[in-house]
Amino acid sequence: MKKVIIANDHGALERKAILIKHLEERGYAVTDCGVNTTDSMDYPDKAVEACERFTTEGDYEFGVLLCTTGIGISISANKSKGIRCALPQNAWAAEMTKRHNNSNFIAFAGSDNIPYPEPITDILDAYIDGEYEGGRHQRRIDKVMNIEEK
Repeated sequence: MKKVIIANDHGALERKAILIKHLEERGYAVTDCGVNTTDSMDYPDKAVEACERFTTEGDYEFGVLLCTTGIGISISANKSKGIRCALPQNAWAAEMTKRHNNSNFIAFAGSDNIPYPEPITDILDAYIDGEYEGGRHQRRIDKVMNIEEK
């Protein structure tokens, strides 16, 4: 069975539930290392936990992260070695991050104060269904990943 890891802070409970349900409907086993309460939680901790499990367990197809804006948790994830986390604003951007960046994490805002132009499940589907193109994009990914070594 295909596996996905998901994590969130207290600002993204509703959208996380929507995404988990959708992922399960698509046949994914979802490992949830986020929170299920509105008690304050620091999003960097959740990003680190999800990214470490992703890189050490090695059997996840990709990861999904959520915080109130999606910004803090995606920044935190991108500090983890080997992680390329995108915060797409629509389905086209989600597809492109898979096609060009081969992102292994996708992030979403949890707050309705950041509206999406289409359902977040459509954005997630565009990411999942996108196929990495390789070629010239691999050269660019290699350059991005080499930044970690500096």
